[in-house]
Amino acid sequence: MQKTILVIGATGMLGEPVARKLKEDGFKVRVLARDVSKAEKMFDEAFEIVRGDVLDTESLEKAIDGCFGVHINLSGEIEQQGVERVVSVASHKSVKRITYISGTSVFEENTWFPQTRQKYFAEKAIRESGIPYNIFCPTWFMESLPRYVKGNKAFAFGKNASPFHFVAARDYARMVSRSYKHEKAFNRRFFIHGPEGIPFRDALKRYCSVFHPEIKKISTYPYWFARIIAAIKRSKKMRFAVEFMKFFEKAGEGGDPTEANRLLGAPQTTLDQWLKQKKG
Repeated sequence: MQKTILVIGATGMLGEPVARKLKEDGFKVRVLARDVSKAEKMFDEAFEIVRGDVLDTESLEKAIDGCFGVHINLSGEIEQQGVERVVSVASHKSVKRITYISGTSVFEENTWFPQTRQKYFAEKAIRESGIPYNIFCPTWFMESLPRYVKGNKAFAFGKNASPFHFVAARDYARMVSRSYKHEKAFNRRFFIHGPEGIPFRDALKRYCSVFHPEIKKISTYPYWFARIIAAIKRSKKMRFAVEFMKFFEKAGEGGDPTEANRLLGAPQTTLDQWLKQKKG
């Protein structure tokens, strides 16, 4: 019998590839969507789309009913509360597995950063649920690079000279899907690091060389100046990007990807390969 996986956050940048890979690997995929019309434009009739919200218990119960697993891809202010709500509902259903995307630097000592604190306590709720789980802790995604290009400028903040092991979303999605079929791959935190370490500015420069060759230089702003710009523009996204980069400069990449690579297959996509694939 075909197993059903509910994907929460399937219309997001990192939820969509997971939903598609699960479908490709033979699972029945159910998509929980607040905006059904948006989901229907992204996914064809092979996907089951249900209207609902993680903070609406009634719709969540209907969405989870009959599911073998639930994959959670949430972000923002509702992340912790949303995960806790999903876990509460799933605990009373026949759910056999929960998978969740956390982060490579999510450790108790880093909970001073708001996003990390939310993910840390979301993880805690999953571990204490009694439901077999996989918590994925990836580093920076290659798909995040376009966010640091606006118009004819590419920008970075602070120093951030240490290399990040950028990972392609397709590799991460493959690992999530494989975890559902691996008997020994549950009740673990999997750290996901790409095959090569690259400083952020170098990665962004390589991205621009392919998609924005007119940009010859990466503009680098100190944090204090970037905060002023964000305040003037009233840009929450820019303010978050500034604080996120500052956090990574202090916390760095964490965790050891050895176990994830051994059980689920190491990410193979290099940045140059990803750029070539993306350009088509």
